[in-house]
Amino acid sequence: MPNSNAKFHRSHRGGQEAGRRELVSRSLQSAEHCLEDQDYGTAYAHYLLVLNLAPELKTSVKETFQFTLFKWAEELDSLARIQDLFNCYEQALELYPNDEVICNSMGEHLFRMGFRDEAAGYFHKAVKLNPDFADAKENFYRVANWLVERWHFIMLNDAKRNLTYLKAIESAVHSGCKSVLDIGTGTGILSMFAKKAGASSVYACELSKTMYELACDVVAANNMEREIKLLHLKSLDIEIPKHIPERVSLVVTETVDAGLFGEGIVESLIHAWEHLLLQPK
Repeated sequence: MPNSNAKFHRSHRGGQEAGRRELVSRSLQSAEHCLEDQDYGTAYAHYLLVLNLAPELKTSVKETFQFTLFKWAEELDSLARIQDLFNCYEQALELYPNDEVICNSMGEHLFRMGFRDEAAGYFHKAVKLNPDFADAKENFYRVANWLVERWHFIMLNDAKRNLTYLKAIESAVHSGCKSVLDIGTGTGILSMFAKKAGASSVYACELSKTMYELACDVVAANNMEREIKLLHLKSLDIEIPKHIPERVSLVVTETVDAGLFGEGIVESLIHAWEHLLLQPK
């Protein structure tokens, strides 16, 4: 009897495998016919089925799947079926999470729809996956020009201003302020000043996803990614100990420019004083 059961299970598994292969084969044929008829939506559905049933085919059908996805996305875009378009890209990225071409294409759709910060995230990921991907690099630089205010470049190249900040931070750290919070870190320059001055704990928050990712790159390029904790958060949303383990002894910020009140810096500093900064004894 045990041998009979074993044979039955082997036969059952063999039948299931044969059925899977048959369904995959038929779905591939159907997808190809749909592509010939320019029925991209149905072709896309067939490829989703194939890739879920036969993940081992991911490499062999990758280029055709990409082509089908992009064509179907164009149709969805023209029909203003935005949620369906995003759903398709989410499905595609679940199957190919490290595909720079799909990431770049998703970013292009987001950019055209006005979601520039989100688009920058996908362009940035595509460049990370393939630093030689020219289209993604061009797209990332283009969207960065939209998102990074011009005064960032002016400030970064203002040697006198930067030196003043450096000396002020060094003075505060050397006088005993060993834990630092940088509000609106931008490129992370003030956080790095604090760490180089000798601060034991440095935390930095940045609301813009583009600037946050840029700060991550800059900090990593300076070998400080383990020494500076970067948060993609609005300073008003920082909680202790959820985001940072302690109240800090120094808050620094470089968000003061012509848009002082528009940037909400007053509210941010009040919140930092009341909830994040060590109170004087």
